[in-house]
Amino acid sequence: MEADHDQPKPPKDSAELEELRARVAVLEDRAPARHRPRARSYLAVLLLLVAAVLTPLSIVSSWAKNQIGDTDNYVAMMAPLASDPDVQAAVTDRVTGAVMQHLDVKALLSEVSPADRPVLDKALSKLNGPITTGISDFVHGTVERFVASDAFATIWTDLNRAAQSAAVKALSGSGGGAVKLTDDTVTIDLAPVIDRVKQRLVDRGLGVAAKIPEVHTDFTVLTSDSVGKAQRWFRALQIIGFWLPLVTVVLATGGVLLAVRRRRALVTAVLVVAAGAAVLGLALWVGRAFYLDSLPSGVSQPAAGSVFDALVGQMRALVRMVVTLGVMVALAAWLTGDGRAAGRVMAMWSGGIGAVRDAAGFTGGPVGRWVHRARRPLNWTVVVVAAAVLVAWDRPTGLVTVWIALCALFVLAVVEFLDDDSSPHLAVPGG
Repeated sequence: MEADHDQPKPPKDSAELEELRARVAVLEDRAPARHRPRARSYLAVLLLLVAAVLTPLSIVSSWAKNQIGDTDNYVAMMAPLASDPDVQAAVTDRVTGAVMQHLDVKALLSEVSPADRPVLDKALSKLNGPITTGISDFVHGTVERFVASDAFATIWTDLNRAAQSAAVKALSGSGGGAVKLTDDTVTIDLAPVIDRVKQRLVDRGLGVAAKIPEVHTDFTVLTSDSVGKAQRWFRALQIIGFWLPLVTVVLATGGVLLAVRRRRALVTAVLVVAAGAAVLGLALWVGRAFYLDSLPSGVSQPAAGSVFDALVGQMRALVRMVVTLGVMVALAAWLTGDGRAAGRVMAMWSGGIGAVRDAAGFTGGPVGRWVHRARRPLNWTVVVVAAAVLVAWDRPTGLVTVWIALCALFVLAVVEFLDDDSSPHLAVPGG
């Protein structure tokens, strides 16, 4: 019997050994896989960061191509300046000064014909002070009335259209006509305005104004040391004006698709893109102040500010649109997630509206049950439609953006109100 105890134990079952080997092989296969999600996450983060960096440049390139590079859009952008009080005042001062430089009062008065003298004396009799000052006031008043007329608005529009836009001249340095680029300064020749003013002066009794020669004087549209530098980039911005925004969207989408947690990546993507646009908006605000402070003393700061605002108005609208869309999509993605805080907010929203519906005794019936089943697609449809309206809106202001958001919120509330699965809804405390 002792010999039996000394015998070696039989080997393990072959099936059990094979199972153990299979488990080891599975573990060996999984070991490298732990690095793949991490690599995907790193790549997703990289794509989102690149999209955020490209967002400001995408907005600028789109503005350069569609607003500055397009004559019709540019004229529509600059036309309102004809009725801007600051621009009108600056043009009036500039034209008055140019006319007075070519009026030799003594010589011109000595040449007045006897037929014109009574009309001129009557016109000047209402003026106080020296004759030169009186004539200057007379000319200034005539110019001021002309600049406030529809005729000036027409000339202003024609000047901008014929010149192929002042900003294109500034940034490309090409073309000719009424717009000139000299020493990093963009100017519009006001000679057509002076010609019309001369006729107005003649009609008002200052017949000697007809002897004023052709006068060319410039109205400064843009002046900056960086205009020359911008010329090197403007052509490139026009070329990539369509493709760069598309590339930015593709990179952001790729970052979301590569991420392990896509909903969180979507929220991050739209927020970083919105942050990139907000940085551009801040740069425009700061840049405006620096630009006005750097103007020469002879340039009207109020008028320059109005021109600057007109030039970058569409860019600011794009910034507002991107920021608003980013916040809307991020909020929608967060609220439809399974996070604890989002769940509390949605519970309060659903419970509050459901309690109102129950108190009113409303029953949705088949419609309510259908809305209950399709609630998530319906909510996303509302968000997408609101975003599409914001994108399609021409120059959306802050008030327009608020109204679109309020309308979307109202429609979401209606969807929630119709969502009736025949169960009671109670408000959930915010704890």
